[in-house]
Amino acid sequence: MRLKDKVALITGGSSGIGRETSLLFAQEGASVVVVDLNDDAGAKVVDEITAAGGKAVYAHADVSKAADCENMVKVAEQTYGKLNIMFNNAGISHADDDNAMTTEESVWDLTMAINVKGVFLGCKFGIPALLRAGGGSIINTASFVAILGAATPQLAYTASKGAVLSMTRELAMIHARQNIRVNALCPGPLRTELLMKYLNTEEKKQRRLVHIPMGRFGEAKEIAYGALYLASDEASFVTGTEFMVDGGITAAYVTPE
Repeated sequence: MRLKDKVALITGGSSGIGRETSLLFAQEGASVVVVDLNDDAGAKVVDEITAAGGKAVYAHADVSKAADCENMVKVAEQTYGKLNIMFNNAGISHADDDNAMTTEESVWDLTMAINVKGVFLGCKFGIPALLRAGGGSIINTASFVAILGAATPQLAYTASKGAVLSMTRELAMIHARQNIRVNALCPGPLRTELLMKYLNTEEKKQRRLVHIPMGRFGEAKEIAYGALYLASDEASFVTGTEFMVDGGITAAYVTPE
């Protein structure tokens, strides 16, 4: 078990990458704090974990609110006595996110509040807990669009993920000698509800697929395995990275025939 005796907190833990990571981390021996706004879905993930013999607890949190983030860390320490892994994964991609001319200020503000401020607040309250535990691993979900411009306009989302990436680098440098590793996990296009609700026609799907050298969308579980590596002691010399799990999209100039 790669996470035996570790305690992991995962935001956005009830669906997509967060759900798959919660299940995988528990399977690998971690005690998991599943954090989400969707209480029913979060409780279901906890039930799945405990039914399989794992350990998990649910904490309700809006990651854009300091009190909620402080409380979710408190739940981890009060329930399991410590925190070793902080996975700041919660994020949104708003349906009305477009270019600079058409994106409403409210859409921009909401995206930044969850995708950027949420990571900041997770670290604000998570880092002291990691220090109390003697160190640990922070994983922040960024995106391949933090490296490349998106083919379809989603300006607030793209800018927010760029901010997550630069925040990750700085945090990694600040805490490098305190036994805290901080890495950004950068998924490529995934077959998750978050993306598929926008790519709702075959034409839209093909427009995105043509850029992916592997010729398919990634699966949330494939990103979870990337998070597992970054969370584990196997990544003990890995910090400040942009860990790409993207089917080769950021390496491609043109896709292979």
